[in-house]
Amino acid sequence: MLKVTNITRGTTVGEKIELADTSMTRMFGLLGHKGLDAGEGLWIKPSSGVHTFFMRFSIDVIGLDRELKVIKLWRCLPPFRVTSVSMKLKSVIELPCGAIKAADVRIGDSLEIVSADSRG
Repeated sequence: MLKVTNITRGTTVGEKIELADTSMTRMFGLLGHKGLDAGEGLWIKPSSGVHTFFMRFSIDVIGLDRELKVIKLWRCLPPFRVTSVSMKLKSVIELPCGAIKAADVRIGDSLEIVSADSRG
């Protein structure tokens, strides 16, 4: 599990974030999930965009560049939608709907991603 912190704003984006960094984990993503609880999410890398085909719930999506700087936000993306695709995007974080607002994430913010077991 990973913890994602918005170091620009000093907020926690999620503390139970799973990593999807293989072709299989990226392909299946959140398919089969019934929803995400607060603090949960999925970091997909590499990724230049996402879809919500066959999902049962809306999600917030944060698009990141190589340095984990926020370059795109999608709020409450409903099922059966596709985000725009950008070669500038290097990874995305899928979160419960409302997580972007709760963590006050904005374009240009810098995120930090560390093991949830890290101390300090």
